[in-house]
Amino acid sequence: MRRPRPVFTELRKGNKLQLKQTVLATGHHVRSHYNHLCLKHLAWARHCPTVTTAQCPAKAERRFVQTHFTANDSLIFSISRKSTEVPYASVLVVSNTETLLEPDILEEISKVDDAVQALTVTQDNGTQIPYSEVCTKNQGSCVPPNPLLFAWKRNKGLNLRTITFPIYSLAGQIVSLANILGGTVLGESMGPSQLLLQAKAMRLQYYLETGEGEENERSKAWMIHFLMKVGSLEESLALKKIQVVYFSSLSRQLEFEATSMTVVPLFHLAYLLIILFAIVSCYRCDCVQNKMWVAVFGVISTALAVVSGFGLMLYVGVPFVLIVANSPFLILGLGVECTVLGFIMISAWQKTSLTGSISKRMSDVYSKVAVSITVTTVTNVLAFYTGIMTSFRSVQYFCIYTGTALLFCYFYSITCFGACMALDGKREGVCLRWLKKPETPNQECSSLKKSCCLPGSSLQDEYEADIHPVNLFFRDSFGPFLTSTKAKICVVFPYVSYIITSLYGCFRVEEGLDLRNLASDDSYITFNVEEEHFYTYGPRVMVIITEVHDYWDKDARQKLEKCLADFENNEYVDENLTEFWLREYVKYMENLRQHINDKTAFLSNIPTFLMEFPLFAYDINITSSQEIICSRAFVQTMGISSSTSRKLMLLQFRDTAEKCEVPLMLYNSAFIYFDQFSAIVENTVRNVIVASAAMFIVSLLLIPHPLCSLWVTFAIASVIVGVTGFMAFWNVNLDSISMINLVICIGFSFDFSAHISYAFVSSSEPSVNRKAIEALYLLGYPVLQSAISTIIGVCVLSAAKAYIFRTFFKIMFLVMVFGAAHGLIFIPVFLTFF
Repeated sequence: MRRPRPVFTELRKGNKLQLKQTVLATGHHVRSHYNHLCLKHLAWARHCPTVTTAQCPAKAERRFVQTHFTANDSLIFSISRKSTEVPYASVLVVSNTETLLEPDILEEISKVDDAVQALTVTQDNGTQIPYSEVCTKNQGSCVPPNPLLFAWKRNKGLNLRTITFPIYSLAGQIVSLANILGGTVLGESMGPSQLLLQAKAMRLQYYLETGEGEENERSKAWMIHFLMKVGSLEESLALKKIQVVYFSSLSRQLEFEATSMTVVPLFHLAYLLIILFAIVSCYRCDCVQNKMWVAVFGVISTALAVVSGFGLMLYVGVPFVLIVANSPFLILGLGVECTVLGFIMISAWQKTSLTGSISKRMSDVYSKVAVSITVTTVTNVLAFYTGIMTSFRSVQYFCIYTGTALLFCYFYSITCFGACMALDGKREGVCLRWLKKPETPNQECSSLKKSCCLPGSSLQDEYEADIHPVNLFFRDSFGPFLTSTKAKICVVFPYVSYIITSLYGCFRVEEGLDLRNLASDDSYITFNVEEEHFYTYGPRVMVIITEVHDYWDKDARQKLEKCLADFENNEYVDENLTEFWLREYVKYMENLRQHINDKTAFLSNIPTFLMEFPLFAYDINITSSQEIICSRAFVQTMGISSSTSRKLMLLQFRDTAEKCEVPLMLYNSAFIYFDQFSAIVENTVRNVIVASAAMFIVSLLLIPHPLCSLWVTFAIASVIVGVTGFMAFWNVNLDSISMINLVICIGFSFDFSAHISYAFVSSSEPSVNRKAIEALYLLGYPVLQSAISTIIGVCVLSAAKAYIFRTFFKIMFLVMVFGAAHGLIFIPVFLTFF
């Protein structure tokens, strides 16, 4: 049996009109749990439209609402009828006892309310801004932050034992307590509601005036003052029976910016460790072949690439969003990429003859690595540029900046870095001549010169290139072991287990970003009061009839009622909180004994109806010729505390609207964010597929063996599956932050396998096993260097107090481990099979 709907016909004009307006404005139309959290998408976007219109129908819905429905907030304020966000300050009060529905506890809550409304900010010029000047007003008075508290303060004899939930009749006025009270315990049914036995938490919502210019700045100044002062209220007011949690519509943005600054020391340390590792790994005790200064210049070339890429993009007018400025993804990622190129070029240089000419040595280096690093650079750039296809504009700009900087990184590597190597080659020649120059025709190099320049070794007569011990390890130990039959079998079984585990994890990855994670762990907004006490009800959704409809026709009304009933029967809707002007108008006409099915009578009585129900004037767009162009109803959502449930609710609602015979549109300001939950998986999968396809095409053109191109593409998919699957085991959700990391993952997962594959097919060795050993000998150490340097750098971010930086560490760690495993173990073995 369906519970009876609430009766709104008790709302009548009279001496309680002011109370009716304030109750409706703050109670029945209170903003949902999620709207409180979503002022700024991911906190780095300056405007709500961070998703393109094609992927975000809510933008078109918002424009329709803004065009066809207007509201005079100074007359009656209704938050659920607003098309955009409204600035606010919020206080959540939690009782230390089982319930706050006690006079002594409400007295303490009143003290908090009075203290907040008494806050006054003094600007630098001496101008004072009290709350009363920036609050949202109804007929000259500030909208009460909580209708129940407002009623109790006016009548402290109010019987707190007769309150019903979620609908409460207060002095003949209907009040919705959904999202006003939390942590409720309900008793017996009383009509459409139940008796409220206990309520653990209460929300005080202070909406501020909206506008442009000075008006907006005054509200912002008061909110900042609120955030500075409200934290000390619990102590200053000597509160004993309640706890206070607070935040504002500015909190997410301010805390994200502050968090970005707290991680700067860790980021500096990470970059410093990468530099030190690059220098140490290229250092030789042999002064002739020491490449320390070449490694230093490799780091400098990274900085040049970032500056050049940023400068070019800013010059052509690409927006510089906060995600580019505040995240470590770009510079650290570019540092790794440029370091990889440098390691490979240095490794190739050290395998040339010391006595050869500079031009011959440079020719040998470029002939060995130029194609390989060109392939990886082109594919990495394509991977980032395919990110432009995503619907998230912040991700688009990030990919444009990163891809362009990578191009400069490649340009500086093959020009400036190559020139540095050539100059260092001349130094090697000078040093060799100094060591070899004899004082007499048959005199050998002096022991002093040997001890100064070649400690622990002797000068070789043939001046052969120095072979690093790790290269020898890959050639003489690891390579032969890996290509043995038993080792190959041992590699296959762990790989199968890896794939199975990863695929299992892929189906367990959760979607959506908990916006608390945008702040540091010790921030005042990382609370769980919302999730613990206010999880039941979500946003109030507009159900808009977008075209002219014959509301006076019985059959037309029945079609409309059927559609509305379909929404009310949805598992995510509380049918008792539906509000529709037409239902009230039908009752109004029946009370007047007017013929509701007569067009003339129907239209002629609307003005008097709106005088008694002025709030419904915001829901009917009627022309001067008495034609209703469009109108709207409201349904109350519930049970959508998770991102998955929000996405399902939105999809089900839009599907229901499409099936309705009446043209309908749905809107709530939170849909701007809900649309992202629907788009995140689609965007991620599309980016991965397109980037992988682009990499396959490029590698097919540049790697002289089609099968190797397939294996490289397979490696990309394998690493992506592994990283995505293990994200679930490491508590990382699929959201915009992890999607950016996965874009980076595509490029780096290609690097490791592409270099090894190219060396494999370029080898002149007769057998596949020897080809694999030579590939590991030539490039195993550079691949290992790049993986270790990155892991060393990102490990310091594991100590960060912010989720986004820990997420970067987790995903980059997985990418490096899995990528190196594919490049050094799986791919060499699999290549020998085919």
